[in-house]
Amino acid sequence: MAANRDPDEILKARGAVSRPANRYDRLSAERTHDGWDIPEEQRLLRTEFSEEHPRRIITRNQSPDVPFDRSINPYRGCEHGCIYCFARPSHAYWGLSPGLDFETRITVKPGAAKLLEQEISRPGYRAAPIAFGTNTDPYQPIEAKRALMPEMWQVLLNWNHPASLVTRGQTVRRDLPLLARMAERQLIHIGISITTLDPALARSMEPRAPAPATRLDMIRALSAAGIQVRVMVAPVIPVLTEPEIERILAAAREAGATNASMIPLRLPLEVAPLFRDWLDRHRPDAAAHVMNRVQAMRGGRDNDPRFGSRMRGEGIEAELMMKRFRLARKRLGYAETTPPLDCSRFGPPERKGDQLSLF
Repeated sequence: MAANRDPDEILKARGAVSRPANRYDRLSAERTHDGWDIPEEQRLLRTEFSEEHPRRIITRNQSPDVPFDRSINPYRGCEHGCIYCFARPSHAYWGLSPGLDFETRITVKPGAAKLLEQEISRPGYRAAPIAFGTNTDPYQPIEAKRALMPEMWQVLLNWNHPASLVTRGQTVRRDLPLLARMAERQLIHIGISITTLDPALARSMEPRAPAPATRLDMIRALSAAGIQVRVMVAPVIPVLTEPEIERILAAAREAGATNASMIPLRLPLEVAPLFRDWLDRHRPDAAAHVMNRVQAMRGGRDNDPRFGSRMRGEGIEAELMMKRFRLARKRLGYAETTPPLDCSRFGPPERKGDQLSLF
């Protein structure tokens, strides 16, 4: 990927270091020296934000691998910059690179709450949990400034509409009062993802995401507010983070997590070469071992996109990993299932002048 690196950019806390072409590019560019030894001015690469005003905000899906049929992503791209992020290839749909573009060119959808209320208030709409954080983290750093999430939580609370959230962003603590009220009505499930407890490893893999200790503090705060929290040991990276499965589960249980889940490393499309490049830069001693173990769970390839296996892998490597996880989960007293969210209360909020119900 050296040809896609810009030597004049100064990178600070970035997962990727280049802009590899996306799979839809018909043309490619390569940097070449023009023969002149004229020094260029170096510049710090800063995150750019743009706004989008879509007609709808709820995305539907029919994937058999996930437990929801609708989701909302108020941001496109993610400044956390996790090098292994399976969502990176989604930037290719917009003519952008899944590399540095994914973590430095972020799209904000400022009208998300208004669109949400419009969609759930349509005649014939039937409530089912809306999943947040399924593609990019809704509590990435820009959320501290834009505050899109509390507006959406308020809409869902007003309508008694259930939702789930997956995040590693500490700004979620800002919204504890709203989330606690949703929890009282069985309207919210929250998952906090922890990949490693090693702060140095986390810093290099997830450069702008909160440190592991901060995520444990998030679990404590959410749990203390009466919210059931699931720790997501994800992704589990063979050799690098797999030895920590039991330690992560124990630390999260002590912090108050009541449920746990696990997903082995996935490397779809452009993510595979980006992750390989990261290994060569940060863990060259383990690179071959890691990828051999990954391929052992993915049918000899870097990735297996098939429904039914992409979220858990297959073969003896994947089976042993899952067995370790399940044994530790049981030993630590995690619940086997998560209580269902309540869809029965869904309905329009009472407004001034409405006729009161007799029942």
